[in-house]
Amino acid sequence: MTTPRATADIGLIGLAVMGENLVLNMASHGFTVAVFNRTTSKVDGFLAGRARGKSIVGTHTVPELVSSLERPRKIMIMVKAGAPVDEVINELVPLVEPGDILIDGGNSHYPDSTRRTRQLKEKGILFIGTGVSGGEEGALHGPSLMPGGNPDAWPHIKPIFQAIAAKVADGTPCCDWVGPEGAGHFVKMVHNGIEYGDMQLICEAYHVMRFMLGMEPAAMHDVFARWNNGPLDSYLIEITRDILGFKDPETGKPMVDLILDTAGQKGTGKWTVITACDLGVPLTLITEAVFARSLSAQKEERVTASRVLRSHTVPFTGNYQSMVDALEQALYAAKIISYAQGFSLMKAMADESKWEINNGAVALMWRGGCIIRSAFLGRIKEAFDRNSKLANLLLDPYFTGEVTRAEESWRRLCAAAITHGIPLPGMTSGLSYFDGYRSANLPANLLQAQRDFFGAHTYERVDRPRGQFFHTNWTGRGGTTASTSYNV
Repeated sequence: MTTPRATADIGLIGLAVMGENLVLNMASHGFTVAVFNRTTSKVDGFLAGRARGKSIVGTHTVPELVSSLERPRKIMIMVKAGAPVDEVINELVPLVEPGDILIDGGNSHYPDSTRRTRQLKEKGILFIGTGVSGGEEGALHGPSLMPGGNPDAWPHIKPIFQAIAAKVADGTPCCDWVGPEGAGHFVKMVHNGIEYGDMQLICEAYHVMRFMLGMEPAAMHDVFARWNNGPLDSYLIEITRDILGFKDPETGKPMVDLILDTAGQKGTGKWTVITACDLGVPLTLITEAVFARSLSAQKEERVTASRVLRSHTVPFTGNYQSMVDALEQALYAAKIISYAQGFSLMKAMADESKWEINNGAVALMWRGGCIIRSAFLGRIKEAFDRNSKLANLLLDPYFTGEVTRAEESWRRLCAAAITHGIPLPGMTSGLSYFDGYRSANLPANLLQAQRDFFGAHTYERVDRPRGQFFHTNWTGRGGTTASTSYNV
């Protein structure tokens, strides 16, 4: 293969399904794309197949790819997160020049993107770590893109990224600059955490209908179809509707009934939970969603336990339609909690890192293309338009009203599920968070007394100004020496 002239607008390394589809998306919007894959036969197969006749340039070496690009060179890396990204970057660095742009579009952990931004900046190379959401279909037809990193790179990639991104109804692209360093991949991580919460809540609604109300998949399909025309309108509700209506071609049985109940996960949910713990943000619902997957994976142990730990619950005998209606409200209210917690995590990170993440802009980026896309996100955008410093979505007048309206049904549904032995870790933890967040008084006064009793960790007093710490010699034998003051 001869060395191509420097005519390509952007290069891409890594022709797995996401990489291929992003290339085709770029080419369909008038950009010339140079491609490289470690297995070069993949390049040849792509050019002879899906890329035939399109503005796509194939290369067989990394130097060849670099030489095919117009300056400043823009190279997108679509390989497995972690060490493989660093390996590609290390191979590119000697070949590019100051001002060139390297873009990591994989599911990288945001601290890695912060490190890469700083290291490459020292060499004069601009780095972007961008979240890409929407799966293979989104990559081809319009993903949600969440770029962060070196802001000097944004003007150069903005025309390409906003052209290929999904668009909302008024044509606004679901892509904008998120913030410096690892902000792009951080926002993508939170997106995935919220995705965990959404999926878990939907699965809990399914569990209630299937095993408490005894509904068949066809009947549940109809319920989800109705829900998708209301406030719950979203991509995940839509595909759940379609899944419940799908029959196995071989047996004619509902496909969902033939799938083993063990869930997988790739780690982004866990990263979200760990970050929340580090920042002291009560991300309770998403945490329960992560642990629910872990519990599902213990299939054999659960089967054994089901034979030993017999349930003493009774069959449901109430009004089925009333309970389905309550379930819709419970699902909606818990969804609000999940998003409230996720956006609170982004605010905490912005405060901690000084990244100045625009939560309203993020909500707009998630309106289309991504897995959690929904009409609901438009309401979140409006909430942050009303108050860009909003501490929690629950304090916005619209969401205050929505949760208040759904509260009775939410409580009734959770109580019924508990009575009938149906686990609802997401919905019940969301309700507990709601009750805790709106409580002027929590039992942490007793907890601090316990900590001071056994560890002299000190406490604050209600009759003294905040910031003053005290220690009590509870037993008369502890003395007056106190430990380091606690962190709230």
